[in-house]
Amino acid sequence: MKKIFIAFLSLLAFTVSAQAQKKSGAIQFETIIDPVAVAEASGRQIPEQMKARMPKSVKSNYELLYNATNASYMPVTETEDSNSGGGQGGGMRFGFGGMGGGNKEYYYTFADQKVVEVFDMMDTIYVMPTKLALASNNLFGGGNNRNNQNNNAVQFLDVPPVVDIIKSDETKKIVGLDCKKVTIKTTRKAKVLDMDKDVVDETVLWYTNDLGFNFSPMPNLWTEGAVLAIEIKGGGTTAKSIEYRNVGNKDVTAPKKATAITPEQYQAKQAAMMARFRNGGNRQGATGRVN
Repeated sequence: MKKIFIAFLSLLAFTVSAQAQKKSGAIQFETIIDPVAVAEASGRQIPEQMKARMPKSVKSNYELLYNATNASYMPVTETEDSNSGGGQGGGMRFGFGGMGGGNKEYYYTFADQKVVEVFDMMDTIYVMPTKLALASNNLFGGGNNRNNQNNNAVQFLDVPPVVDIIKSDETKKIVGLDCKKVTIKTTRKAKVLDMDKDVVDETVLWYTNDLGFNFSPMPNLWTEGAVLAIEIKGGGTTAKSIEYRNVGNKDVTAPKKATAITPEQYQAKQAAMMARFRNGGNRQGATGRVN
């Protein structure tokens, strides 16, 4: 009886230890997009000569480090594209929707679902607070007024989109974890070749509750759980591997020596840079990776 009791305690200790180890680890993510498909899904018209110069696919790798309370998500390699044979990616960097968001670092606090974006702009490191949420102005698939230029077939109207969250019974395994499917359907009013149309975009999220925390590679695309895959028109992001190991607080804490900026100030700076770019002025200051 004593031996059975000791064996039971050993098994219990092993189970508790294994579960504790899973509270900390690293997940490798891969993003692959077709820049032409993403741009056209946003309503942009791309000349054939420009299409010929654009890569057929762009791949980027990211790493999520997490412990029991915090996480960090950041790029780990230079972007690769199909026209350059890998390596530095021909100097091209794309985030989802060609927005360059793939060069930001994100720091998550699980207790209050706060997220801090860290990025380098005009030789200054900025930190911008946000939260895990589902943004009504979905960044993927178009719908931003900045896309409403004269050479675009789709002119989005300045009215709030209709967003539907569609849950599914469909499940699949991603890095050995059970994931559920949810589709974000966004309907926007637009003029397509001067005709009033409803433009519908769908983004698919695959999330798991097995990790015990909330997360998304794109904080404005989240409904619940830890999102391990995002599927958009022309590409997506997927978790490729997971390793359970110790992660220190230093690796998941945002840098303190940075300048705070609000989303409104960030948008204003972006608009100013775009204006200078169009006017042939200072073309520097694109978002870059924080080292």
